[in-house]
Amino acid sequence: MSEHIDKILEEYYEEHAGEPDAAPEPEPHEQLPEKLYEQPPEELHEQPPETTEAKPKKQGFLAEAYDWLQVVVVAIVGIVLVFVFFARTIEVVGPSMNPTLQTTDRIVLSNLFYTPKYGDIVVLRRAGFEDGTPIIKRVIATAGQKVDIDFDTGTVTVDGVALVEPYTKEPADASHRENFQGPVTVPEGCIFVMGDNRNNSTDSRDSRISMVDTREVMGRLLFRLFPISQFGAVNGPAR
Repeated sequence: MSEHIDKILEEYYEEHAGEPDAAPEPEPHEQLPEKLYEQPPEELHEQPPETTEAKPKKQGFLAEAYDWLQVVVVAIVGIVLVFVFFARTIEVVGPSMNPTLQTTDRIVLSNLFYTPKYGDIVVLRRAGFEDGTPIIKRVIATAGQKVDIDFDTGTVTVDGVALVEPYTKEPADASHRENFQGPVTVPEGCIFVMGDNRNNSTDSRDSRISMVDTREVMGRLLFRLFPISQFGAVNGPAR
């Protein structure tokens, strides 16, 4: 019997000779802790929150400075264009417009679309007077109007109507008649001008100035620029 069993085993080994050994039985996977399974999947792979870095202070300062520089440049260019094409500044020299204007006051004037009228303060040049130095006066009458001065009272009349002149320092007196012989009629294209300081002003009463051609008018006063404490409009005539 044992011989028979040995023979069967020998045949079996011969029949399966050269076959690879059976793979070992895999070991069971290591069990993860129960608490780890209880966590939601997104928490297992949670990424750190994205952070937006603040813009560097230096870069922010440069950007702001550049914006301000643009504003300043545009403002300067605008001012230059205004004073080249539309307006100009003149410094007041002399006492003839006291008390309205004082020496060293700086005023802004314009000749753009300008037609002189009574009460305007104008800057003009007379080729034969003080080498064409700009002078500042007030328009008293325009073309076609008749001007007269009563030197006893200092009253100025235009077309027979006495002017109300609160801007004058004092009435004109006879000692400052100059060459004036009234009444006079203002020619076409001209104006009659006087200084507010009637007794210390060379103006249309004097033959060196006389009637002023409107083409000699550089412009009318828009406002006083300096001194800053008096910046703004300048007194006009009573209406």
